[in-house]
Amino acid sequence: MTIAEHRQRIYENGFTVIDAVFDQGVIDAMLAVISNTDASGPLFRKTNDLFAIRRFLQTVPDIRPLIFSASLQSLLEALFGEGYFPVKSIYFDKPGQSNWFVAWHQDLTISVAEKLAVDGYGPWTVKPGQYAVQPPVALLENNFTIRIHLDDTDEHNGALKVIPGSHRNGVHRADTINRNMTPDVSCNVRKGGVMIMRPLLMHASSRSSNGHNRRVIHIEFSNQTLAGGLRWAEQKA
Repeated sequence: MTIAEHRQRIYENGFTVIDAVFDQGVIDAMLAVISNTDASGPLFRKTNDLFAIRRFLQTVPDIRPLIFSASLQSLLEALFGEGYFPVKSIYFDKPGQSNWFVAWHQDLTISVAEKLAVDGYGPWTVKPGQYAVQPPVALLENNFTIRIHLDDTDEHNGALKVIPGSHRNGVHRADTINRNMTPDVSCNVRKGGVMIMRPLLMHASSRSSNGHNRRVIHIEFSNQTLAGGLRWAEQKA
């Protein structure tokens, strides 16, 4: 599939999957960096169902050169243009026997460095080490997310399910969508591939059923300056 075709899929469906962006050697190096990281800090969450690292790029800085290769940056610029930068990053490890699932939702909040009263931004929530706020819809419509898959992922180990085209209707509830007219799709991704999606795309994740891990690096990008003095929590100076 060409870059133009991937760009069209993102516009029409809200997502696309691109295979073989990272080779096995790079995936192994990423996993080695993650496994050698001290997981005792407040930005780490570990249960029987989930291992997660918030502010991943800041918490595990040695991962950056492995992710942001010249080829990845060239791919993202070809799809979205120049000027985008990472604003939020999370590492998820969903164990093979996990009962963890995520209900249908849109990604409606951004992570910011401090809480300020700014028109158009709200409501607010507090997460470990950062504030989260819902920004104006126009900002969300312009952002995008990449999900780097460190394992083969399908509907049996928690691949995202999405409702194609649901990103084009602003903020709305999942139960307002006619599922007969717009059935969901499982975004199966091979190890080393990436899924690219818009934040307003309606998505969910099922429990694992095949005993295989699902390890994913989730990075959100923007090219915008926030209003009223707000600052992105993870924007690199």
